[in-house]
Amino acid sequence: MTNKEIIALLPYSEPFLFVDSLESVTKDGAKGDYTFKTDSFFYEGHFKDNPVTPGVILSECMAQIGLVCLGIYLSAPITSEIKIAFTTMHADYYLPVFPGERVTVISEKMYFRFGKLKCKVRMTNNKGEVVAIGEMSGMMKTL
Repeated sequence: MTNKEIIALLPYSEPFLFVDSLESVTKDGAKGDYTFKTDSFFYEGHFKDNPVTPGVILSECMAQIGLVCLGIYLSAPITSEIKIAFTTMHADYYLPVFPGERVTVISEKMYFRFGKLKCKVRMTNNKGEVVAIGEMSGMMKTL
């Protein structure tokens, strides 16, 4: 399965798709990028006169690249629809992400068994500085 095929299988679309590209996806983890669009809906009012990407959106970006893309890869071959449920997450945030900023997400699989995937996930900015580090898990089921 190619990286473009994995992205095409994601159950998200604009304006809630936070994956521009996947650099790599292996049985051990995933790495991809996203650039936050300056006109994204969530910047209006967050914060007034100083837009910053909400932490929940950073978490979603980390989950889409680091957890869901990896889960799709590990669930291959997918012959029909895949159902995904986000189950747990813990993250520490270190730096803000501003409109127009590009981030890279790198995940490392902790385990994948009985359809449950748990990963360590790290987000960095375009300077290579750590934005957030966490662990997240979800359930994958192919129909």
